[in-house]
Amino acid sequence: MSTDITPPPMPGHGPAVPPPPPMPPNKPRTALVAAVAAVVAAVVSSLVTVGVTGGTEADPAPTVTVTKTAAADDGAAPADAEATPAAEDTETAEADEDGVYALDDTVVYDPGTEVSLTGLKRAVTGEYADPENTPYLQFTVRLKNGGSKPLDATQLTVNCSYGRQGKSSGSVFDSDAGLEGGPETKLLAGRSLDVPWGCELPKGEKLIQIEVTPDFDSDAAIFTGNVR
Repeated sequence: MSTDITPPPMPGHGPAVPPPPPMPPNKPRTALVAAVAAVVAAVVSSLVTVGVTGGTEADPAPTVTVTKTAAADDGAAPADAEATPAAEDTETAEADEDGVYALDDTVVYDPGTEVSLTGLKRAVTGEYADPENTPYLQFTVRLKNGGSKPLDATQLTVNCSYGRQGKSSGSVFDSDAGLEGGPETKLLAGRSLDVPWGCELPKGEKLIQIEVTPDFDSDAAIFTGNVR
């Protein structure tokens, strides 16, 4: 018989409890914080985008048109626009082709005869003039012979009209004002001649038309414009 005796279990005690399993190692706090920060950033970015655009898709930006106006003295036309002459320039060019000129223009005939008007002013004829006591426009017809032969100035003719309706304006003769009609001489080459002239012009009228023909072989130069 064996002499080893196993003592009986103590009353009130169960079987022995095995030791708890080892705890898993803790994850680094740095990685956890980084992950949380990334999620927060993504959410914030999404909210900002939605708040700005008002939806999940961005609206197209509005089109803005900028118009540049060149200054009056710029002189250069925009690159995308073709330069066009002003209305006044166009009318002047067309008028010149028709033989119509401003009151202060100089008309040059071939082979070099020049015709111009100077000294335009209003006046009233005297009691011995024809017609007497009549408002008129006084001016000087200047002839310049730029050719090589004498110009017969006795062929000079001057006719006037006034107003929009083109009313006939008679020539004024007033010796006291030096208005005695056309010249009675020839104009030598290289010389000039001033011929005083007058045409009736009522006080209420401003628009005058003066037609000057230097000789029988030339067309009339039509000067027109308003006078004070």
